[in-house]
Amino acid sequence: MKFLKRIFGICETPLPGNPQAWSVQNGSIRIDLTRMPELKTSGSGVRLEGRGLDPRLLVLHGDDGKYHAIANRCTHMGRRIDTIAGSNTIECCSVSKSTFTYDGKPVGGAAKKPVKAYPVVQDGETLVIALSN
Repeated sequence: MKFLKRIFGICETPLPGNPQAWSVQNGSIRIDLTRMPELKTSGSGVRLEGRGLDPRLLVLHGDDGKYHAIANRCTHMGRRIDTIAGSNTIECCSVSKSTFTYDGKPVGGAAKKPVKAYPVVQDGETLVIALSN
């Protein structure tokens, strides 16, 4: 089944279960971690899409314990990117398996260009992602 998902570019990383857990305000995204269990454990991630958000984002709680945000569009085929728990990397959901570091640098697969990474600041139980950096 996973191979078919890769052929069709079906992403494994979920959308937030609680749409009120995040908002776009004044050129940044605010995430309430108390309302977003998808980011509770290291190696987890969530897709942020819609609400006029451009680009769509992958926000992850890295294996390094830090939060990261990248444009969720592979530079090879434009497909979404998934978290790969236990690897310190993220990977395109297509068969090319383009792999990137948390800061967006390509380290494997067909992609040769980096994906854009955005700064994430944690203020207590709130993440703030600056969209213009």
